[in-house]
Parts: sequence; structure tokens; C-alpha cells
Amino acid sequence: MDHPDILHGVCADETLTPERCFITELWNHADDTAASVAQARVEPGVLTQRHRLDVDERYVITKGCGRVQLEGLDPQIVVAGDVVLIPAHCAQQIENIGREDLVFLCVCTPRFELSCYHPADDS
Repeated sequence: MDHPDILHGVCADETLTPERCFITELWNHADDTAASVAQARVEPGVLTQRHRLDVDERYVITKGCGRVQLEGLDPQIVVAGDVVLIPAHCAQQIENIGREDLVFLCVCTPRFELSCYHPADDS
């Protein structure tokens, strides 16, 4: 970025992914390689596919209740207001254990690209 700007209406449509969650890309552009932001939505009772990313990721939980499983940690309950820090190459998955949709922001640095995503072989 070389100057301040405000972009209106940049959100794409929500898409169901093979990971078993719905993703809305809020910000992911080739001219801003530093970061990307997406909104994820996981329906009640759904456990996402275990996977790894080649980039650092943060989940910012905005709605609902889930159980996140990160390689090297015991499963943890997460609720609105929690932030999950996921280093690159760390196996991860999240389950919606509540009665409403689990919604969270996915902030990736550098920006997420599909080639960064790898199903975890140890699932």
C-alpha cells in the first residue's frame, strides 16, 4: 500500500468449501500481499477438515461456540471475543459445538492463496 484508501462493497459471495465451512473473502488481493481477511461460517455440529496452511493465520471469533484443535495443544473451547493464533504449517480444525452458526474472521499473513492450503495427512 502506498496511500490510504477506503474500498466499499469489496465482499464476495459466501462459498461452501470442501473444508465443510462457508467462506466470504473480505480482503484478498494480489496487490496487497501482506495480509488477507475472510469470514468463515461453520454450521452447528460440523467439524472442519483438518488442514495446514503455509501462512500464519488468526481466527477472531465473532459469534457462536466452537472447539478448536491445534497441533501440539489440547482441544480448546472458543467463543466470541477469543483469538486463535495458528503458525504456518500447524495442523488445525474447528468444530461448531453450539446451537447457532460459529462465525470467525480468518486473518492470514502473508495473504492466503489456494496453493497455501493442504489437507493434513494425519487426520
